[in-house]
Amino acid sequence: MEFKDYYDILGVNESSTPDEIKKAYRKLARKYHPDVSKEVDAEQHFKEVSEAYEVLKDPEKKAEYDQLRRMGAQRANGDFRPPPGWESSAHFSSGGFTDADASQFSEFFESIFGGMDSSSGGGFSGRRQGFSLRGDDLHVKLPLFLEEAFHGCNKTVQLAVPEINRQGQVLKRNKSLNVKIPKGAYHGQKIRLRGQGSPGHGGAEAGDLFIEIVLAPHPVFEIKNRDLLLSLPITPAEAVLGASVEIPLPGGTTRLKIPANSQAGKRLRLKGKGLPGAPAGDVIVSLQIQVPAQHSPESRQLYEQLAQLEHFDPRDTLRARMRSMQGERT
Repeated sequence: MEFKDYYDILGVNESSTPDEIKKAYRKLARKYHPDVSKEVDAEQHFKEVSEAYEVLKDPEKKAEYDQLRRMGAQRANGDFRPPPGWESSAHFSSGGFTDADASQFSEFFESIFGGMDSSSGGGFSGRRQGFSLRGDDLHVKLPLFLEEAFHGCNKTVQLAVPEINRQGQVLKRNKSLNVKIPKGAYHGQKIRLRGQGSPGHGGAEAGDLFIEIVLAPHPVFEIKNRDLLLSLPITPAEAVLGASVEIPLPGGTTRLKIPANSQAGKRLRLKGKGLPGAPAGDVIVSLQIQVPAQHSPESRQLYEQLAQLEHFDPRDTLRARMRSMQGERT
């Protein structure tokens, strides 16, 4: 009995991902389907492709096949028989060939996995069935401004949808969709529109359209999922004495209380003020102490008085660390 190398039939290998195996199968199924193909021995090729995919798409069946494949690969003449007492744990029933368009399994398949359960109503039944193949999923990226994502909006999405005509040619049809973007859409979020992908073949359902949200960089906020990071400049006096200042939000403004004796880099969190959602994001404010580029003579005099009154050296900790490092080296 001839050993069938299902990987070679699909043009993949043992390390190929399920998506890569599925993509290879779809491409070959369209190429060889007897209803549209002009290839020599198209029906036989289609049967082999369908049989190979039925095994490799299932992890359990694939694992069993891989074991047998290693045995079969050692036979120089290609003759293969299952080991004595071999019985597959991966029998086929209603979960069998969903895209079947042939009359039977190969002898190799039958010897490894056994026949299809005829009572299941699935798979090869000895009669010609119409070809059906689910349409491909499509993926597009949709740029949004932060304010659009915050409030929600309606956007028009333009895409080119691949379709197969009766001659088996792949054509692209331009399609325009009006899409409602929900409040709180975040960067990288994928919105699924069922049935808006490529059309199916032979009455099968269409694929889905996945819209990936891409938020444009914002001049004020840094965006982290649904959280918004704001770098807020404050004066030295506001840092020392505390203050109540107005800050921007995507939906307007609010007042933020700055605690007395705040340090540069201190982070204040406004719970639930970020992008809407379940849960809503936060606005995280990082305090940045700034001093004027120039000072009046009066203010400079006050700083001089302050320097004499305060005996504070912010570099004490730095010097201690340097001394510690020098001690370790010696």
